[in-house]
Amino acid sequence: MAIRSTKVVFDGAQGDVLAALLDLPPGPPKAYAVFAHCFTCSKDIFAAQRIAAALAERGIGVLRFDFTGLGMSGGEFANTNFSSNVADLLQAVDFLRRQYEAPSILIGHSLGGAAVLAAAGDVPEAKAVATIGAPADAEHVIHNFHADLSRIEETGEAEVTLAGRKFSIRKQFLDDVRGQNIAARVASLRKALLIFHAPLDQTVGIENAARIFDAAKHPKSFVSLDTASHLLAKRNDALYVAEVLGAWASRYIGAGEEERDEPGREGVTVSETGVGKFQQRVSSGAHRLLADEPESHGGLDSGPNPYDFLSIALGACTSMTLRMYADLKGLDLGRVSVTVDHKKVHAKDCEECAGGREGYIDRFERVIRIEGGFDPAIGEKIKEIAGKCPVHRTLERSSVVVTKIASS
Repeated sequence: MAIRSTKVVFDGAQGDVLAALLDLPPGPPKAYAVFAHCFTCSKDIFAAQRIAAALAERGIGVLRFDFTGLGMSGGEFANTNFSSNVADLLQAVDFLRRQYEAPSILIGHSLGGAAVLAAAGDVPEAKAVATIGAPADAEHVIHNFHADLSRIEETGEAEVTLAGRKFSIRKQFLDDVRGQNIAARVASLRKALLIFHAPLDQTVGIENAARIFDAAKHPKSFVSLDTASHLLAKRNDALYVAEVLGAWASRYIGAGEEERDEPGREGVTVSETGVGKFQQRVSSGAHRLLADEPESHGGLDSGPNPYDFLSIALGACTSMTLRMYADLKGLDLGRVSVTVDHKKVHAKDCEECAGGREGYIDRFERVIRIEGGFDPAIGEKIKEIAGKCPVHRTLERSSVVVTKIASS
């Protein structure tokens, strides 16, 4: 089953609508993450796509969004600065918090890395922070303006060319980044930190990683990206980051499934996962399963449908009952497998049905296979014993379902 990328929108810090993509795993997410892209990039940059997809494959839902004035988001880039980017990031966190679950991981690429370092202290739910090619201070971005810097200082605004695109930069942007103290934020982070950086990064020098690492308290880790480019343009570099990030983050995120269940609850609990339209998480003791509907019925096909579970119960009970009987009687019975097919058929078309029934009924057809064959003389006995399986009897008898309403 493939991951799913869902388009979402939310209000940015300046009131503009921000465009985002939420990459979700096929099953219930173990945790959520927010990915902040590099300066003047977008959520669709290759590295963001690859890292989000790889993390989703590992059970982590990733929200990647366009900052105000970039990509598909509304607003004017000229009105933004580093502080507004941090505020946009916190709006993205709040969106996840309200609609899904607060992120346990904050990931930032380049200036986005500086943004997550600045914002992390305001996200109490975040347990882990990862930066990729991040500068140690926001002011580092100013060196990209080169000769345009003096024009911005003199006139208050100038058009600069960055990565082949033109952007309007105002003096307030310069004043804002110069007033940031990322090192102080890092020193008080109190979260696990993972720093990715390429030694040959020509955009953000490796000395920035050293400064961030020195400022941080443990637990902190550094991973060298060898010859990777600043934008992780090579597929293998982006996937490597995702692999290491997923393994590292698993130490800090995602309460175990046992912790997510309410203690002391007996029986089987089925609850919505919030993924897709129908997906359900099934808990039975220490066991976890998914229930869903096929895609043709609006589901994700991420697990058996409810009638499939009925068929599973009948098949499992039949096989277990036959094994118990064979052991009791000392029969040399090969490995048993049971195939169950369920259909709703009209009573008049059901040859096996007892008379007096009308309308559509549920018909379960059970095929028992025994590895290596069996003595034909016991064939009828096998059918008889299969009919004594408790689930078979439950399905044939009328049952009583009692419904109560309880507050969560």
